[in-house]
Amino acid sequence: MTDRVGVAIIGSGNIGTDLLIKIKRTSKNLEALAMVGIDPESDGLARAARLGVATTAEGVEGLLRMPEFERVRIVLDATSAAAHVANARALEGSGRRLVDLTPAALGPFVIPPVNLGEHLDAPDINMVTCGGQATIPIVAAVSRVTEVPYAEIVASVASRSAGPGTRANIDEFTETTAHAIETVGGARRGKAIIILNPAEPPLIMRDTVFCLVGQADHDEIRRSVEEMVAEVATYVPGYRLVQDVQFTPIERTEAATLLPEGSGPVDTKVSVFLEVEGAAHYLPAYAGNLDIMTSAALRVAERIVEQAELVAR
Repeated sequence: MTDRVGVAIIGSGNIGTDLLIKIKRTSKNLEALAMVGIDPESDGLARAARLGVATTAEGVEGLLRMPEFERVRIVLDATSAAAHVANARALEGSGRRLVDLTPAALGPFVIPPVNLGEHLDAPDINMVTCGGQATIPIVAAVSRVTEVPYAEIVASVASRSAGPGTRANIDEFTETTAHAIETVGGARRGKAIIILNPAEPPLIMRDTVFCLVGQADHDEIRRSVEEMVAEVATYVPGYRLVQDVQFTPIERTEAATLLPEGSGPVDTKVSVFLEVEGAAHYLPAYAGNLDIMTSAALRVAERIVEQAELVAR
């Protein structure tokens, strides 16, 4: 284990615990050294202790006092947007790399198959949101073929999979995702909607992406989307298209209120329908929204280590 890079996870809820188990089960170059929470009775801290991982229920201040912190090189924050601001401040100057699974957006937005290579050296990498991780790759796939004046995403997740952190961050979710649709996805204007579906039994995560485009090669768009789906599926196996990419003719007047000033001609709505099934490492398979966040964060942390090894050589 000594040749692995030490990581600490802040947040002992659903996301942090799933991330811990993913690292323990699947990672070849990361070693989970510490799990940090604020509730000493949390299931995440109890599971970490059973797995031989050091724990503290005293938050980031407790982490800083842990002897294991000396070996930690990457800190994965699975708390909340407000908590990440405080955690980042406490860790500032420590030399640790931060991977932020909250919508705090202190560092650059990163969607692994789209722009990870541009930000591997960033001290604080932001993973946007679960909806962003699922849908922004599709917006980027369309925008690499043709201009996208407007893109809208709808993320529907099982209510049971939305814990206190997710519910507390609904506003941040929509704002952060919409901004990332533009800055990472390449749309001139973006909009994000999240639906907490109360259905029982819980339904798998479903995502819909709408892009308004002008004249473009539909086959090229379809091919680009399918290639992107295959790339995301390399680290989120349950990520898939529900049906073929749809192209619907529209009149510009139908979209006039959505388009930013100066947009070119628009005559087609591209619709992409996705589902994300979780790997069920810790969470139920329907919680694909949480699984795609932990899988994407794990991909980022592993790439950071791989990049460091290349530089060292």
